[in-house]
Amino acid sequence: MTEERFYELCKFERQLAAEGYTLIAGVDEAGRGPLAGPVAAACVILKSDGPFVKGADDSKKLSEKRREALFEEIKETSLAYGISLVDNRRIDEINILQATYEAMRNALADAIKMAEGTAPGMILVDHVHIPEIEIP
Repeated sequence: MTEERFYELCKFERQLAAEGYTLIAGVDEAGRGPLAGPVAAACVILKSDGPFVKGADDSKKLSEKRREALFEEIKETSLAYGISLVDNRRIDEINILQATYEAMRNALADAIKMAEGTAPGMILVDHVHIPEIEIP
């Protein structure tokens, strides 16, 4: 990853730090597209001034070995993290979108629990608002 790309990826974090946010969470999902299997979500709580993991970009563009190495680095440098899976039976009960939201809420809750109840001031999530979450 180039320095320019890394700088671009961290722009929201820098902006939030400048606005006074000290903790931010990043939330993302995987598995909404497949016809079968679970939907997964992960949440990472970071200090808004870093450190940030260089190379953590679109996981679909990374090898399995690189993803595993980045996962270890994220666990070591983050304040807290949470991972949640919602299985196919639950997806069939509530639909894929609601299952995605459930996985995101659970991952966030697990991260906050790991952070001993310390919630982030802001959540960065792409293209969705997570229902039932009061954090902006």
